[in-house]
Amino acid sequence: MSSNVQSVFQLGGESVPAGNRRTINLPITQLYTQTRLHMPVHVVNGRKPGPRLFLCAAIHGDELNGVEIIRRVLRMKALKGLCGCLVAVPIVNVLGFISQSRYLADGRDLNRFFPGTETGSFASTLASLFMKEIVGRSTHGIDLHTGARHRSNFPQIRISENDPAASELAEAFGAPIIIPSSVRDGSLRDAVRAKNIPLLLYEAGEALRFDEVSIRMGVRGVLNVMRRLGMLKEKRRSGREKTPPILCSSSLWLRAPAGGIFRTKVPLGAAVKTGQVLGTVSDPFGENEQEIVAPKAGHVIGGMEKPLVNEGDALYHIASADEKELRSVDIIQTVVDIGPDSSVAMPGEEFHGDSTETPA
Repeated sequence: MSSNVQSVFQLGGESVPAGNRRTINLPITQLYTQTRLHMPVHVVNGRKPGPRLFLCAAIHGDELNGVEIIRRVLRMKALKGLCGCLVAVPIVNVLGFISQSRYLADGRDLNRFFPGTETGSFASTLASLFMKEIVGRSTHGIDLHTGARHRSNFPQIRISENDPAASELAEAFGAPIIIPSSVRDGSLRDAVRAKNIPLLLYEAGEALRFDEVSIRMGVRGVLNVMRRLGMLKEKRRSGREKTPPILCSSSLWLRAPAGGIFRTKVPLGAAVKTGQVLGTVSDPFGENEQEIVAPKAGHVIGGMEKPLVNEGDALYHIASADEKELRSVDIIQTVVDIGPDSSVAMPGEEFHGDSTETPA
C-alpha cells in the first residue's frame, strides 16, 4: 500500500475507514443488574496518513474539565483535514464518573494500576484494556486531569524527565508551566513511558467543576500539539509575540500546621520568593494565627479552595524555580490570549478567527 494512503483503523473489533469517524463502545464489565457497561471511544480517521494521537480524560471519575475539552476538540471543522488518527476517550473511569467519584466502585484509584493485567481486580483489567486498545494503537498521547476536590490546579503540563519528544510537544501545547518530573508507579504516564510513547499530562482546574480558562487553554493546547505533529494545518500567526512557558525543576506541597480557618494571600500562578508569607491558619477569632511561609522560590501551581482545614491538609503546591527567573502569570491576560482569535469559544458563543476551526 502506498505511504500516501491512510489505513483503516481497527479498534474493539470494529473498523473505521480513512476519512470517516465513529463512536465505538468498548465493553468493560457487567453490573450486578446484568447491565453491560461500556467505555465510549470516538475515532476520527483522517484521509491522509500521520500520527495516531489519543486524548483521554476522567481516569479519575470526578475530573470534568477534560471531558469538555475533548467535546470541543471533536466539534472542530479542522478535523475534516486531519492527517493521521485521533482517538478520543472522554470518560475512562465510567463507574467513577457515574458516582461523581475519583475512584472506582471498589475504592481503587485506576491511575495506580497501569499497565494492568487481563485477570485480577476490575482496576487492573480496565487498565489492561485501555493499554491494549488505546495506547497500543497510538503514537502519542495527552492525558487530561484536574486537581482533587476542594483543590485547584493552575494550568500546567507534566512530562517525564529526559524525554525530548514530550518536551517539544509540551512547549507547543502552550500551558504557562511545564514540570519535568518522575512518574508514580502504576500511573498511565509510567506505563506509556515504558512503551516509548510521548505523553503530555495536562493538569488544570478543580474536580467536579468546569473552569472556562482551563478548558479554553486545554482545547488550544491540544490543537497546538496536533499542528506540531502535522495532523492539522498550521494556524495563521496573530502577530503577537508568544510568551514562553515557565520550566520548573520540581514541586512540593505545603501543609496546614494546625486545624483552623485558612486564608490565602496569593493567587494561583503567583511567583513567590523564599520566606514569603502565603497565607494563614487561625481560630475563628484570629487570636491564634500561624503563617504559611514559602520555603523556597517558585510558582503556586495548586491550592486549597476550602477555608476549613485540618492539620496536615495540603494548602499550596509550589513548583520550584530560580528566583531570578520568576514571573507571575496574569490569568486575566491569559483569558485575552486565548480569546476570539484562538477559535476557542465559550459555550453559546460564535467561533471567530480561523474559519477552519469552527464547530462542525
